[in-house]
This record gives sequence, C-alpha cells and structure tokens, in this order.
Amino acid sequence: MTNSIKSITPPSAAVTSANIYSDPNGLAALKKDPNSPAALHAVAQQVDALFLQMMLKSMRDASAAAGDGDSNEMGMYQDMFDKQIALTMSQHQDLGLGSLLTRQIAARAAAGGATAAPADEHTAARPVAAPPPAAAPPSTTSAPPTSMTQSAGEFVDQVLPSIRTAAQALGLNPLALLAQAALETGWGKRMARTADGNPSLNLFGIKADDTWVGARAVANTVEYAGGVATQRQAAFRAYGSIEESVNDFANLLKNSPRYRHAAAAGPDAQAYLDGIGRSGFATDPEYAGKLNDILHGSTLRTAVKAIKL
Repeated sequence: MTNSIKSITPPSAAVTSANIYSDPNGLAALKKDPNSPAALHAVAQQVDALFLQMMLKSMRDASAAAGDGDSNEMGMYQDMFDKQIALTMSQHQDLGLGSLLTRQIAARAAAGGATAAPADEHTAARPVAAPPPAAAPPSTTSAPPTSMTQSAGEFVDQVLPSIRTAAQALGLNPLALLAQAALETGWGKRMARTADGNPSLNLFGIKADDTWVGARAVANTVEYAGGVATQRQAAFRAYGSIEESVNDFANLLKNSPRYRHAAAAGPDAQAYLDGIGRSGFATDPEYAGKLNDILHGSTLRTAVKAIKL
C-alpha cells in the first residue's frame, strides 16, 4: 500500500522563533517583516498566549492562596510550563483577541490611521484616486475627462458662481462652502466618475442611498469606524451640472436637523466649519481641521484674490 505524503511549506525562521517563549530572538525576527501575513498571524498568536498566561497565573495564585503552594523551584518550573503551554495552545485555538488585533493592524496599514461619527445616507466620503490605467493604443475619439479642472484657480472660477448663489440664499459665507468643495474634490481633480468615465460633479461627496433616483458613480473611499480607517467602495450621487450639485447640498443643509448648527453659522466661516465637523457629515475625525487649513491656506487666498466676493 502506498502512502500519499503532502508537501508542507516550512514556516519562516521569524515565525518559528516566535513559537518558543524563551527564544529572545523571536520578537526581533518578527520585526524584520512586520507586515507579512505570517508575521501578523504570529503576533496574533502571541496576544492570545499572553491572555492564556494571565488566566493560568490567576489559577496558580488562587491555588497558592488556598494553601496548595509549592516550593520556589516548583513554582519556577510551573511558570515556564504555563508560558510555553499558553503559546502552544494559542497556535491551535483562536481566542479572538489576536484576530481582532490583526484586522486592525491590516486596516491601518492599508488606509493610514480615530473615533467615527455615525454614518447615514448623506455622510460624505472623499473618493480615493484610482491607479493610472494601463497604456492603451491611440484612439481617434477623445477620452472622457478624469478631472473637472487643472488648477485651483480654474476650480474656483467654475464653482464659485453657484456656491455664491447658494451661500447667499442660506446666509452663509461662500468661502466656507468653497473650502469644503475643495477638500471633497481635491480642487476638482479627485471625484467619482460615472460608468461612462465622466466626472460626477459631486462637489460635496454626498453618497447615493436607496432613495436616490438619479445617476450614480462608484468609487473607492476611506472611512473611519471604531478608530480604524478602512477602504471600501461606495456609490456617490452624480449630477448633470455644478449648479445641480451645489443646490442639492444646499437643500441638505437647509432641511436636515443634523446640520442645523452649521446652517445657522451665518457669515462666520469658522463657525460653519466647526459645526459641519461636529455634525458627523464626514467620518474623518480631522475633517474640521482640514477644512480650516484650506480656508486659511495660501491656495484658496491666491485663487480668490482677483474675485470680488
């Protein structure tokens, strides 16, 4: 009778070292490649092992308090045994703590790195720029635009008339809305695109929920939840014009109780930014600070210098 033997891929030296609690090189070995799946898995096992060690130590301490104490030498050997058996058990049984840590580490590595506001159908999320497409053969037809503008000045020229009209109707400072549109779209260079490749003209990153009957644009976006930034796909509203996009956002500010503090800011641009930041319009915990940087930054000042507001 012939026995079938499966080939087994040997674990890396880093993971092997981490499997022995007394090996002082285990942690250093894991640090050499901290983002590899094998290293992350080994770290998760170490976390579970620490939890098991605490449980075993508590049991030993309880026995000692009950009068079942052993000699110092026996206590030392029991401690060594407990540490190794805890590490070995963690390699064969997932307690959940290590897995949770692994997911958080992987998410931070993927997206970059605080508490999230509760999201609803209107919560904004800035689309993530897609990687450049592979080179294609020359075509006789022009490709759809990948961005709305080429410069901050051009962006302001295109969006300011509609923003100024909406801001006047709401009693708000147009610079506050302009700063928000600049942040959400990267000055018009980063916005979700429709299926035909055209910019969605969604100046404020408003998502498309099930009640939205208009056109949609799907894009990757980074959102924050439970202190962790994650990247996922989301559907955004798409508009036929800049005016349509600005009016939709103005109606949202005017009609949603969630944004009443921002809508009541009046001509105080700083009060608007603070209000929209506290409202949870975006899940980014640094949203208000980023808006403030744009409002007081040189790019915005230069772009509006020749425009009378």
